[in-house]
Order: sequence, then structure tokens, then C-alpha cells
Amino acid sequence: MFNPADILDPEKKRARLFPVLSENSKEGRALSILLSCLQNIPEFGHALLNDIGVRIGTRTKIETYTEVVFPTAKGESKLRPDGLIVVKSSAKVWTALVEAKIGNADLDVAQIESYMDIAKVNKIDAVITISNQFAPLPSHHPLTVSAATRKKADLYHWSWMYVLTEASLLLQGDLIDDLERRIIVNEFVRFLTHPSAGIKSFTQMPAAWTTVVSAVQAGGAISQNSGDAKEVIGAWHQEARDLSLILSRQLGRDVNIKTTRAHALDHQARVKSDLQTLSVETRLETTLSVPNAAGPVKICADLQTKSISVYMRLKAPEDRRSTKARTNWVLRQLQAAEPANIHVRHFWPGPGAFSQYSLADLRQDPNLAFEEKPNAIVSSFEVVMVCDLSNKFTQRKNFISELERIVPEFYEQVGQNLKAWQPPAPRLRENKTEADDVSPQALAEAADSAEFETTE
Repeated sequence: MFNPADILDPEKKRARLFPVLSENSKEGRALSILLSCLQNIPEFGHALLNDIGVRIGTRTKIETYTEVVFPTAKGESKLRPDGLIVVKSSAKVWTALVEAKIGNADLDVAQIESYMDIAKVNKIDAVITISNQFAPLPSHHPLTVSAATRKKADLYHWSWMYVLTEASLLLQGDLIDDLERRIIVNEFVRFLTHPSAGIKSFTQMPAAWTTVVSAVQAGGAISQNSGDAKEVIGAWHQEARDLSLILSRQLGRDVNIKTTRAHALDHQARVKSDLQTLSVETRLETTLSVPNAAGPVKICADLQTKSISVYMRLKAPEDRRSTKARTNWVLRQLQAAEPANIHVRHFWPGPGAFSQYSLADLRQDPNLAFEEKPNAIVSSFEVVMVCDLSNKFTQRKNFISELERIVPEFYEQVGQNLKAWQPPAPRLRENKTEADDVSPQALAEAADSAEFETTE
């Protein structure tokens, strides 16, 4: 087990809220302040560390250090990770190395591999990287690291925008009771949001985006093994995470990427699945999980039609017996929505395609679906906003800016107003309103008087 006392002059290496560093050391300054907040603001430390599976109790102690030097073999240059986190509880000690990049600086595979080696030799549990690159989940690293390297220690990634979002959510939700701690976190947010801090969101697709979209428009095939396709999927995953963070800050609640359990455990399986969807169906898809929403928010970018669709699905209310009544139920939830670009899909029992109607048409005539399928009753609805981007779809920056405009707009007009149907609570039967009505004696009398028809 790694012991921080093994570090030379550990007190001099402690992370400081007000670090004394050179003007050029943006990374060192930002990381020192972050680690100091993580150590001294319990709510902040819990928010970040809990996301990577480290449980923080009331008696847990967090220590953080910067620029820790580890001994190396004779003749080798000393390795100096940017930071070290030590979490002490009554049961165990958990440790992690931290490597941070800021601005346009990207993480380096060779450097991360060397820190994974340090972690293995010194029995350090994890390596955490922080940069302006995005990862769908902390365990899904933006760099491609070999399976052998990953066995040496756990590897996690936080984007700076994720760190900023978590700090903002603590303030928005009034989750920090202590005034001094609130002031510190507020100043940390002000620091990160200043242009000089170098914190950036995801702003554009890679150059391969234009190539891939143009190929689809020309009728060409997209190989799942092509470098361009893999680059596009990587960028899409980063943008999906940035989009979830944007909604988190807008709603004041954590919005997460929704994946299958298999994909959550295996990032490469998710990449492979999304590559197949891009290659076969020429679409990019992601799903956001919003707390207490009627359902997941699904997003689809269709390279063939150059459009973005955002939609949510609702089960039709079973206490309404007709398609018209069920349609009116969903229409009442969409009273505040502007009808432009919004459609309602009706799904019917059994296999087969759905029926789609514009919101404007359904408002004029809620009976449209019944007239099309008079012998069926709609079983579920999908409310979808479809936006044709035309040439903006191919443009690397405009695609991102339009996506980040459309999704919040859909949620404002549709998502926040939808409510999932729930069966009504059972009611007491008229002849069973008293306890004596269901006593053993009453049940015996009912059994004695029961009459059954027999069939021959």
C-alpha cells in the first residue's frame, strides 16, 4: 500500500487553494485549486469521487498533493505526476495519481502509460486524467490505452467542464450548508469560467465529419474500420457528454448519458456498436437520462437526411379506451409547445410501422389516428422534434451549435411537460369499507353462499 509519508517533504507538496506558481503554470494552478477544494469541501469531494466509485463517509479524510516525485531506476529521469489524491477511511486507504492538461493541450498516451507503471509499482489504485477532452463516463477514457496497461491500475477521466458542472450544481441546489465553503466553491466557479483559465467546451466536429457526411450524401458506404468513422464516433461521444453537462447546468440536476450495462462496462463495445449504426444506418445516436423525466431523451443525427431528431416515448394511458381519448391525453401535455417541427408518432399493438402526424394537424383533428386505424388502439406515443439542418449539418461548428440549441429547445417545449401515465390507485369496494367486511367470519359466510355455474 502506498504511504504519502514516503514522498519527500510531503507538507511542501500539499495542494494549495492559493498556489505560489509561475505565471506560465496554468495547469499547476488550476489543478492545485481543484485538489484543495476536493480536500476541503466535503460535498465537492463526495460529488467527484463518488462518480468513480470511491465512497466518502463522514469520517473519511481526503489529502491532496501536487507535483509528487517518484523514485526511478538509476539513470532514468524522475517522473512527476501533477497530483496525488489520498482517501483515508477506517477500513482502507485509496490513492490516485492525477495528470491534468489545460487549454488546447491533449493527453499523451506514453505519459499516461508511464504513470500507470508508477501506480502498479507503488500499489496506487488509480490514475485520473483531467483535460478539455470529454468522456461519456469517467471509466471511458478518451485515449486508446492497451488492455495490458489498464490492468495495472484503474484509469478514469474528468473533463474540466464536468468539474465546473459539478461545482455549479452544488451551488444551484443549495447543497453546501456552510457559508465559507459556498463562498470558496463560488470563487472556484468564477476562476474556471474566466477565459484565462483555459477551460473549454466541445465546439466542433473533426475534419473527418465533412468527409463522412459527403460520402453518405454521394451514396458511398462507410466502413466500420475506417479512421474517419472512428474519429467521428469519438467526437460524437465527446459532444454527447458536453451536451449532458449543458443540460445539467440548465436544469440544476445531473443529466447523464444512458447506456446499456454492457456498454458501461466496456467502452470499446459501445464504440463498435455505434460504428455499426453509423455504417449500416448512417445515423449517430445517444440517449440522455434526466432525473424524474417521463422517459429518456433520445437524440439522432441522420447523415442521409441531414437532420437532427430529439424524441421521448410515452406509454399510452390504459384507463382510456379509445385512440382519440389517448391522443387527447398526450395533446393536453403539449399545450405549451410550438407546433413547428413537432410530430406525434402513434405505435400500435404488434409489429409494424408507426403512424406519424404533425402536432398542428392533431390539434385540428385528434381523430386522425382513429380514422387511419379504426380497429386498433394506440399503445404508445413518441413525441419528436425534427430539424432539417441542410448545409449546416455538414459544417463542423454549425452542426454542434445547432445540436446544442435544438436539444434544450425540445426539452423546454416538450420534455419538461410530459408525464408518464401511472395506473390509478385501487379503491375500496363499496361492500368492503369496514374491517368486519373482510374478517374471517365474513369471508366464511361469503364462501358458504357462493354459487358456481357448472358446464356439462
